Amino acid sequence: MSSLALSAAEEGGFQPPTISETHLPDILPWMAPWGTGFGKNMLMVILAVVLITWLFSFAIRKQALVPSRGQYLAESAYGFVRNTMGRDILGDKHFKPWIPLLFTVFFFVLFNNLFGAIPGLQMPTFSHAGPAYALAGIIWVTWIALGFKLHGAKFMKLMTVPSGVPKPLLLILTPLEFLSNFIIRPLTHSLRLMAVMLAGHIIVMLAGSGAEFLIAQQEGIANAGLGVAVLIGSIPLYFLELIMMVLQAFVFALLTAIYIQGSIEADAH
Repeated sequence: MSSLALSAAEEGGFQPPTISETHLPDILPWMAPWGTGFGKNMLMVILAVVLITWLFSFAIRKQALVPSRGQYLAESAYGFVRNTMGRDILGDKHFKPWIPLLFTVFFFVLFNNLFGAIPGLQMPTFSHAGPAYALAGIIWVTWIALGFKLHGAKFMKLMTVPSGVPKPLLLILTPLEFLSNFIIRPLTHSLRLMAVMLAGHIIVMLAGSGAEFLIAQQEGIANAGLGVAVLIGSIPLYFLELIMMVLQAFVFALLTAIYIQGSIEADAH
């Protein structure tokens, strides 16, 4: 598909879609040249909060002993986060206070990812670096603050100085541990989410625009047949992207639980 796009572009024909083409105009474009206008991305963040709040509030409004279908689904979703990301990672002693955070992180990322599967909304919220950095930054501040709260200044030593290592090697390992835990960790936490959401959607967009170009703008049965084949091939790509949207929400929330568990049990070794 990439070779097709390149050859067509050289002939003045097919032009592959760019990231900038996926941005809708700012809704309230104050100071828009500096990127601070209120746009689709911000609207989707607010919409995710509203939808999550409404859906779960509506599902559990009656709280019947014999749950309705909606209540059952809501309780199952809560139980999934509670048991899989909470109790299994943090342990029976520590998991309960962190369930609201893990629940919020998982469904907030999930809903914002799934927006990218809705025609018209185009790119998922977290296909942009800003929201991914912001959310990962909140998690980063949370687990570091927790570590200092539980262990005091000793937390820095626990996170940067490996135990049982000969002192000469500490000159090498200590800076690496600092970079790994305090710099690289939040970067990979955010970039993993952003890169997967961006790449998956760009592939689907490229397949769709290539199919439209071959079918609608090119002559000949062969080109039309190739366009139909590309369009059919993009369908499994779309569903693969849906799977990745759910998986990345799970991975992001799971890593959040792992980081919190690391702060709680930093002195376990």
